[in-house]
Amino acid sequence: MTTSAHSARLLERLSRLIHNEAHAHGLKPVQWDVLRYLNVANRYSRSPSAVTSYLNLTKGTVSQTLNALEAKGLVVKRADATDRRRVTLDLSSQARTALKDDPLLRISSHLDALQDDNRRGLDAGLRELLDALIRERKGRPFGVCHTCRHHRPGRDEGQGGFCNLLGETLSIADGDLLCVEHAA
Repeated sequence: MTTSAHSARLLERLSRLIHNEAHAHGLKPVQWDVLRYLNVANRYSRSPSAVTSYLNLTKGTVSQTLNALEAKGLVVKRADATDRRRVTLDLSSQARTALKDDPLLRISSHLDALQDDNRRGLDAGLRELLDALIRERKGRPFGVCHTCRHHRPGRDEGQGGFCNLLGETLSIADGDLLCVEHAA
């Protein structure tokens, strides 16, 4: 077996372990995925279509998942103030509490235990692999605002910046959140 094939099998096994960990708090793995995404998405990226794109799921799966999360009191849907046809998704305080006990945090603690060089190498390799697969599938890259070509930093210390694409002022917190419009 080649090293690449072996690595692919390791990734598959790890993903299965991660998936199995996600049956906590009465939630399904896909529900955790949605909560995690909404927790790190900026205000322009908290829509059903952005969730669909980021998680590479069908619209039907996302719709059912969002309905289930809303019924559990974890996600709040609200009509967009500027376009009533658009829906914005927010996490409830109950969801934020559940995310403090996210099963993925246990996996993260094992990653923290890796030697620094191994952790950085793993991160770089996984990023490269993910970027290649997204390009191959013509998916959206997503990324944090401050690494986007449309981001213009604030002039003064403590200012968030400006999105040239959307024509919007960004908070400092926005700069570290995922954006559906990200362009390298």
